[in-house]
Amino acid sequence: MIKKYLILILITFLLNNPVYSDKNAVYKMGKDDLTHLIAKNSNFKKATDAIKQAKRYAKKGKVDKAKKRFNDVIRFLILANEENPNETNILNYLGYSFWKVSDFAMAEIYYEQGLTIDPKHIEINENLGKLYIETNRIDRAKERLKVLEDCKCKEFDKLKNLVSKY
Repeated sequence: MIKKYLILILITFLLNNPVYSDKNAVYKMGKDDLTHLIAKNSNFKKATDAIKQAKRYAKKGKVDKAKKRFNDVIRFLILANEENPNETNILNYLGYSFWKVSDFAMAEIYYEQGLTIDPKHIEINENLGKLYIETNRIDRAKERLKVLEDCKCKEFDKLKNLVSKY
């Protein structure tokens, strides 16, 4: 009798486990499935929440609190990058966060790393263009603008307006 229950439990477990029940489930858990990034306890989710808070502080003029929060973001994102290496969204946010704490060299490193993975990533190209403008490298900003030219997106318009001022 106990043997039957054990077999029934084992079969139930195997049929409910996605690896055994759905042949495509293994592929669904791959790089294209980014749901792991938005899980409540993921470092990426913690970082995006902290970015929102840091932006609110900056908007209110609380610069020190904003910088402190961006440093927290960097710690979360470094952990997220270790968990999910070469994820362009993580690299973009790392570049953005380092830019906001005025570490332009590190920001550029992460933006460039993201562009090696996805050279047409819209947000990375826009943010890197803005960074180039802030560091007085207008020619490099124009290169980023040229990459965004075909996207017909608001990021292109924003960067174009900034570049045209110089």
